[in-house]
Amino acid sequence: MAITAQDVNKLRAMTGAGMMDCKKALTEADGDFEAARDILRKQGQKIADKRAENATAEGIVLVSVSEDGTQGKLVALACETEPVAKVEDFRNLAKQVMDAAVSSNAASKEELLSAKESDGRSVQEHITDLMGKIGEKIDVVAYETLTAEKVASYIHSDNKKGVLVGLKNVGGADTTEVGRDVAMQIVAMKPVAVDKDGVDSATVEREIEIGKEQARAEGKPEAMLEKIAQGKLNKFYKDNTLLNQEFVKDNSVTIAKLLDNKQKGMTVSDFKRVVIGA
Repeated sequence: MAITAQDVNKLRAMTGAGMMDCKKALTEADGDFEAARDILRKQGQKIADKRAENATAEGIVLVSVSEDGTQGKLVALACETEPVAKVEDFRNLAKQVMDAAVSSNAASKEELLSAKESDGRSVQEHITDLMGKIGEKIDVVAYETLTAEKVASYIHSDNKKGVLVGLKNVGGADTTEVGRDVAMQIVAMKPVAVDKDGVDSATVEREIEIGKEQARAEGKPEAMLEKIAQGKLNKFYKDNTLLNQEFVKDNSVTIAKLLDNKQKGMTVSDFKRVVIGA
Protein backbone atom coordinates (compact mmCIF):
# COMPACT_ATOMS: atom_id res chain seq x y z
CA MET A 1 0.00 0.00 0.00
CA ALA A 2 1.04 3.60 -0.52
CA ILE A 3 2.59 5.25 2.53
CA THR A 4 1.58 8.90 2.82
CA ALA A 5 3.44 11.76 4.46
CA GLN A 6 0.58 11.93 6.96
CA ASP A 7 1.19 8.28 7.89
CA VAL A 8 4.90 8.94 8.38
CA ASN A 9 4.23 11.99 10.56
CA LYS A 10 1.75 10.02 12.65
CA LEU A 11 4.31 7.30 13.32
CA ARG A 12 6.97 9.91 14.07
CA ALA A 13 4.64 11.46 16.66
CA MET A 14 4.03 8.03 18.19
CA THR A 15 7.66 6.92 18.37
CA GLY A 16 9.95 9.93 17.94
CA ALA A 17 11.85 8.03 15.23
CA GLY A 18 13.30 9.72 12.15
CA MET A 19 11.25 10.31 9.02
CA MET A 20 13.09 7.79 6.81
CA ASP A 21 13.06 5.14 9.56
CA CYS A 22 9.30 5.62 9.96
CA LYS A 23 8.67 5.39 6.22
CA LYS A 24 10.78 2.25 5.95
CA ALA A 25 9.04 0.63 8.93
CA LEU A 26 5.56 1.43 7.58
CA THR A 27 6.50 0.08 4.18
CA GLU A 28 7.81 -3.14 5.72
CA ALA A 29 4.67 -3.42 7.85
CA ASP A 30 2.29 -2.73 4.92
CA GLY A 31 0.95 0.35 6.70
CA ASP A 32 0.19 -1.41 10.01
CA PHE A 33 1.14 1.14 12.68
CA GLU A 34 1.52 -1.33 15.54
CA ALA A 35 3.68 -3.61 13.43
CA ALA A 36 5.73 -0.60 12.33
CA ARG A 37 6.24 0.41 16.00
CA ASP A 38 7.46 -3.11 16.73
CA ILE A 39 9.91 -2.90 13.84
CA LEU A 40 11.30 0.38 15.15
CA ARG A 41 11.55 -0.97 18.67
CA LYS A 42 13.46 -4.01 17.43
CA GLN A 43 15.92 -1.61 15.80
CA GLY A 44 16.38 0.08 19.15
CA GLN A 45 16.84 -3.28 20.87
CA LYS A 46 19.50 -4.28 18.33
CA ILE A 47 21.41 -1.11 19.15
CA ALA A 48 20.95 -1.76 22.88
CA ASP A 49 22.35 -5.29 22.50
CA LYS A 50 25.22 -4.18 20.28
CA ARG A 51 26.29 -1.33 22.56
CA ALA A 52 25.50 -3.01 25.89
CA GLU A 53 29.12 -2.85 27.07
CA ASN A 54 29.67 0.77 26.05
CA ALA A 55 30.38 3.29 28.80
CA THR A 56 27.72 5.90 29.58
CA ALA A 57 29.70 8.78 31.06
CA GLU A 58 27.43 11.63 29.93
CA GLY A 59 23.84 12.52 30.67
CA ILE A 60 21.66 14.41 33.09
CA VAL A 61 20.56 14.08 36.72
CA LEU A 62 17.10 15.33 37.67
CA VAL A 63 15.56 15.79 41.13
CA SER A 64 12.00 16.06 42.36
CA VAL A 65 10.91 16.93 45.90
CA SER A 66 7.27 16.71 46.96
CA GLU A 67 5.36 19.89 47.77
CA ASP A 68 5.41 19.12 51.50
CA GLY A 69 9.18 18.55 51.34
CA THR A 70 9.07 15.05 52.84
CA GLN A 71 9.82 12.92 49.76
CA GLY A 72 12.51 13.21 47.10
CA LYS A 73 13.53 11.33 43.99
CA LEU A 74 16.74 11.37 41.93
CA VAL A 75 16.98 10.08 38.36
CA ALA A 76 20.30 9.76 36.50
CA LEU A 77 19.77 9.19 32.76
CA ALA A 78 23.05 8.50 30.98
CA CYS A 79 24.25 8.26 27.40
CA GLU A 80 27.58 7.77 25.66
CA THR A 81 28.42 11.24 24.32
CA GLU A 82 28.02 14.84 25.43
CA PRO A 83 26.21 16.01 22.25
CA VAL A 84 23.44 13.44 22.79
CA ALA A 85 23.09 14.59 26.43
CA LYS A 86 22.22 18.05 25.09
CA VAL A 87 19.66 17.16 22.44
CA GLU A 88 16.00 17.94 23.08
CA ASP A 89 14.79 14.35 22.66
CA PHE A 90 17.18 13.10 25.33
CA ARG A 91 16.26 15.86 27.79
CA ASN A 92 12.56 15.31 27.14
CA LEU A 93 13.08 11.61 27.84
CA ALA A 94 14.77 12.44 31.16
CA LYS A 95 11.82 14.64 32.14
CA GLN A 96 9.31 11.95 31.21
CA VAL A 97 11.27 9.36 33.19
CA MET A 98 11.07 11.63 36.23
CA ASP A 99 7.36 12.27 35.63
CA ALA A 100 6.83 8.49 35.53
CA ALA A 101 8.82 8.08 38.75
CA VAL A 102 6.63 10.63 40.52
CA SER A 103 3.29 9.44 39.16
CA SER A 104 4.04 5.75 39.83
CA ASN A 105 5.96 6.40 43.08
CA ALA A 106 8.38 3.70 41.92
CA ALA A 107 10.37 2.21 44.78
CA SER A 108 13.19 0.80 42.64
CA LYS A 109 14.88 1.15 39.27
CA GLU A 110 13.09 -1.99 38.08
CA GLU A 111 9.70 -0.53 39.00
CA LEU A 112 10.62 2.73 37.30
CA LEU A 113 11.62 1.04 34.02
CA SER A 114 8.29 -0.79 33.90
CA ALA A 115 6.23 2.30 34.82
CA LYS A 116 3.92 3.67 32.14
CA GLU A 117 4.31 7.12 30.62
CA SER A 118 1.40 9.29 29.49
CA ASP A 119 1.49 7.83 25.95
CA GLY A 120 1.18 4.25 27.23
CA ARG A 121 4.78 3.23 26.67
CA SER A 122 6.83 1.92 29.55
CA VAL A 123 9.93 3.90 30.50
CA GLN A 124 12.10 1.06 29.13
CA GLU A 125 10.20 1.06 25.84
CA HIS A 126 10.70 4.82 25.50
CA ILE A 127 14.43 4.41 26.16
CA THR A 128 14.67 1.61 23.59
CA ASP A 129 12.77 3.68 21.02
CA LEU A 130 15.15 6.61 21.46
CA MET A 131 18.19 4.35 21.19
CA GLY A 132 16.84 3.26 17.80
CA LYS A 133 16.59 6.89 16.72
CA ILE A 134 19.86 8.20 18.19
CA GLY A 135 22.04 5.14 17.72
CA GLU A 136 23.80 4.98 21.07
CA LYS A 137 23.29 3.44 24.49
CA ILE A 138 20.92 5.19 26.91
CA ASP A 139 20.36 3.93 30.45
CA VAL A 140 18.89 4.89 33.80
CA VAL A 141 22.15 4.39 35.69
CA ALA A 142 20.77 5.44 39.08
CA TYR A 143 17.41 5.95 40.73
CA GLU A 144 17.12 6.93 44.39
CA THR A 145 14.24 7.85 46.67
CA LEU A 146 14.30 9.37 50.14
CA THR A 147 11.63 10.06 52.74
CA ALA A 148 12.35 12.24 55.77
CA GLU A 149 10.92 14.92 58.03
CA LYS A 150 12.38 17.40 55.55
CA VAL A 151 14.20 16.61 52.29
CA ALA A 152 16.70 19.00 50.71
CA SER A 153 18.28 18.61 47.28
CA TYR A 154 21.08 19.86 45.08
CA ILE A 155 22.07 19.36 41.44
CA HIS A 156 25.64 20.34 40.55
CA SER A 157 26.24 22.84 37.75
CA ASP A 158 27.36 20.10 35.33
CA ASN A 159 23.96 18.35 35.79
CA LYS A 160 25.82 15.06 36.33
CA LYS A 161 25.79 14.96 40.14
CA GLY A 162 22.81 15.13 42.45
CA VAL A 163 22.00 14.73 46.14
CA LEU A 164 19.00 14.22 48.38
CA VAL A 165 19.52 14.76 52.11
CA GLY A 166 16.99 13.95 54.82
CA LEU A 167 16.84 16.14 57.91
CA LYS A 168 15.18 15.30 61.24
CA ASN A 169 14.36 17.21 64.44
CA VAL A 170 13.71 20.22 62.23
CA GLY A 171 11.21 21.90 64.52
CA GLY A 172 10.01 25.11 62.94
CA ALA A 173 13.33 26.01 61.32
CA ASP A 174 13.60 27.15 57.72
CA THR A 175 15.92 24.50 56.28
CA THR A 176 16.15 25.89 52.74
CA GLU A 177 19.67 27.30 53.01
CA VAL A 178 21.21 24.86 55.45
CA GLY A 179 19.73 21.89 53.60
CA ARG A 180 21.24 23.07 50.34
CA ASP A 181 24.59 23.66 52.07
CA VAL A 182 24.62 20.11 53.44
CA ALA A 183 23.62 18.68 50.05
CA MET A 184 26.45 20.64 48.37
CA GLN A 185 28.83 19.29 51.04
CA ILE A 186 27.86 15.74 50.06
CA VAL A 187 28.58 16.40 46.38
CA ALA A 188 31.95 18.00 47.17
CA MET A 189 33.24 15.75 49.96
CA LYS A 190 31.67 12.39 49.06
CA PRO A 191 30.99 11.04 52.57
CA VAL A 192 30.51 7.27 52.81
CA ALA A 193 27.90 7.45 55.59
CA VAL A 194 26.00 9.87 57.83
CA ASP A 195 28.17 9.02 60.85
CA LYS A 196 30.49 6.24 62.01
CA ASP A 197 27.59 3.95 62.90
CA GLY A 198 26.65 3.89 59.22
CA VAL A 199 30.05 2.70 57.98
CA ASP A 200 29.87 -0.97 57.01
CA SER A 201 31.99 -3.47 58.93
CA ALA A 202 34.05 -4.45 55.88
CA THR A 203 35.20 -0.85 55.45
CA VAL A 204 36.06 -0.56 59.15
CA GLU A 205 38.09 -3.76 59.06
CA ARG A 206 39.90 -2.64 55.91
CA GLU A 207 40.81 0.74 57.42
CA ILE A 208 42.11 -0.91 60.59
CA GLU A 209 44.30 -3.29 58.57
CA ILE A 210 45.61 -0.42 56.43
CA GLY A 211 46.39 1.53 59.60
CA LYS A 212 48.29 -1.42 61.07
CA GLU A 213 50.28 -1.98 57.89
CA GLN A 214 51.21 1.70 57.69
CA ALA A 215 52.34 1.71 61.31
CA ARG A 216 54.28 -1.53 60.83
CA ALA A 217 55.99 -0.06 57.75
CA GLU A 218 57.01 2.93 59.87
CA GLY A 219 58.70 0.57 62.34
CA LYS A 220 56.20 0.94 65.17
CA PRO A 221 56.19 -1.86 67.78
CA GLU A 222 53.58 -4.61 67.35
CA ALA A 223 52.04 -3.81 70.73
CA MET A 224 51.21 -0.29 69.51
CA LEU A 225 49.68 -1.24 66.15
CA GLU A 226 46.07 -1.64 67.33
CA LYS A 227 46.05 1.70 69.14
CA ILE A 228 47.64 3.49 66.17
CA ALA A 229 45.17 1.87 63.76
CA GLN A 230 42.24 3.01 65.93
CA GLY A 231 43.59 6.54 65.79
CA LYS A 232 43.76 6.36 62.01
CA LEU A 233 40.22 4.94 61.94
CA ASN A 234 38.97 7.94 63.92
CA LYS A 235 40.65 10.20 61.36
CA PHE A 236 38.87 8.23 58.63
CA TYR A 237 35.52 8.86 60.37
CA LYS A 238 36.30 12.58 60.62
CA ASP A 239 37.14 12.86 56.95
CA ASN A 240 34.55 10.50 55.49
CA THR A 241 31.35 10.62 57.55
CA LEU A 242 29.05 13.54 56.88
CA LEU A 243 28.26 14.76 60.41
CA ASN A 244 31.94 14.65 61.40
CA GLN A 245 33.26 16.44 58.32
CA GLU A 246 34.33 20.07 58.52
CA PHE A 247 31.90 22.33 56.69
CA VAL A 248 33.50 23.31 53.37
CA LYS A 249 32.30 26.93 53.69
CA ASP A 250 33.53 27.30 57.29
CA ASN A 251 35.98 24.70 58.61
CA SER A 252 35.57 25.96 62.17
CA VAL A 253 32.35 23.92 62.43
CA THR A 254 31.41 20.35 61.56
CA ILE A 255 28.22 19.52 59.69
CA ALA A 256 26.76 18.27 62.97
CA LYS A 257 27.47 21.62 64.61
CA LEU A 258 26.21 23.56 61.60
CA LEU A 259 22.83 21.86 61.87
CA ASP A 260 22.66 22.11 65.65
CA ASN A 261 23.41 25.83 65.44
CA LYS A 262 20.47 26.24 63.08
CA GLN A 263 18.04 24.23 65.21
CA LYS A 264 18.95 22.49 68.46
CA GLY A 265 19.02 18.74 67.86
CA MET A 266 18.58 18.94 64.08
CA THR A 267 20.62 16.31 62.24
CA VAL A 268 20.77 14.17 59.10
CA SER A 269 18.74 10.98 58.92
CA ASP A 270 20.01 9.78 55.53
CA PHE A 271 21.32 10.95 52.18
CA LYS A 272 21.47 9.74 48.57
CA ARG A 273 24.15 10.76 46.06
CA VAL A 274 24.19 9.90 42.36
CA VAL A 275 26.90 10.61 39.79
CA ILE A 276 27.12 10.08 36.03
CA GLY A 277 30.67 9.30 34.89
CA ALA A 278 33.74 9.81 37.06
